[in-house]
Amino acid sequence: MKVGGTHYRSLWWNLERDALQIIDQRWLPHEFRVQQVDTLQGFADAIIEMRVRGAPLIGATAAYGMALAMRLDPSDAAMDRAWSFLNATRPTAINLRWALDRCRAHLRPLDKAKRAEAALALAHAISDEDVEINRCIGAHGLELIRQIAASKPAGEPVRLLTHCNAGWLATVDWGTATSPMYHAHEADIPIHVWVDETRPRNQGALTAWELGSHGISHSYISDNAGGHLMQNGQVDLVITGTDRTTRRGDVCNKIGTYLKALAAHDNGVPFYVALPSPTIDWTVSDGVAEIPIEERSEREITHVQGKNEDGAIGTVQVTPDGTPGGNPAFDVTPNRLVTGLITERGICRASEEGLAGMFPEMAAAKSA
Repeated sequence: MKVGGTHYRSLWWNLERDALQIIDQRWLPHEFRVQQVDTLQGFADAIIEMRVRGAPLIGATAAYGMALAMRLDPSDAAMDRAWSFLNATRPTAINLRWALDRCRAHLRPLDKAKRAEAALALAHAISDEDVEINRCIGAHGLELIRQIAASKPAGEPVRLLTHCNAGWLATVDWGTATSPMYHAHEADIPIHVWVDETRPRNQGALTAWELGSHGISHSYISDNAGGHLMQNGQVDLVITGTDRTTRRGDVCNKIGTYLKALAAHDNGVPFYVALPSPTIDWTVSDGVAEIPIEERSEREITHVQGKNEDGAIGTVQVTPDGTPGGNPAFDVTPNRLVTGLITERGICRASEEGLAGMFPEMAAAKSA
């Protein structure tokens, strides 16, 4: 998407430097910084420290990490070490393991002399596939927005609510939950987006930064405001992303998503999840019981980063001295609270039958 009128992906291969470039998202929305990643440790740090974040983007980053590993040492042992090293960076988002498994399965049969070139080509392909998947999610989600717009008086916006950042910064481009919003904006359908702040890392600010860069009407709200807005008829549709979805349609997403789903269910507001197929974990059925929830540093709770009145970016402590913080990074929304899943192939019910009907070859492969 665009930053200052220039198109960017969240990561890209710099041909002149023969290295990967990423947007260092730790500094957004206040500063736009680009960083080169050229060591395996650098790839791991980029994922762990959330310089890159969002399930699809983590997967693409890991694929480039495998490409670097094969350039340094194309042996089977080095491949396995790189797989284990990168896979250990973050536990919840399934795209990480999906990308690493795909890389290893593709490279293992190849002659060692061909692995470096093949690994880089595969990383490029995974990135390009992600862009197309998200574009298609947007096209299908657009129809939901179009239907709501048709029921409103001319010029009245469709009011959407989203949680965290499932935007182009969380993917290679377009985003998942935001892709329908960008498509609606391009189709001249008036929309207004309620953007949850999404504590503790305030990733809603990334969504607000994205939407503002594209001229899309939006408001940044506290996490606790969503239920109130739904209760008072000010939300037409909720769309969130997902970091891992079970085969029966339970959705694991940024902490606080479950509460939004409960509020939407109580107030009859449609709750949809934008779901790229690589984010489906066909090996898991019960999301609450089986998906590991990442526990992140308590400092993310006790401290907040922002820009002061002098324009400098700094960090302040918001808790009393000595008060510990608890920081589960994700929660699970049961499928019964999900109205539907917006995939690259269309919209389906959040159920085992719905997902299997949309992706029969994937469901069959995992059950074989």
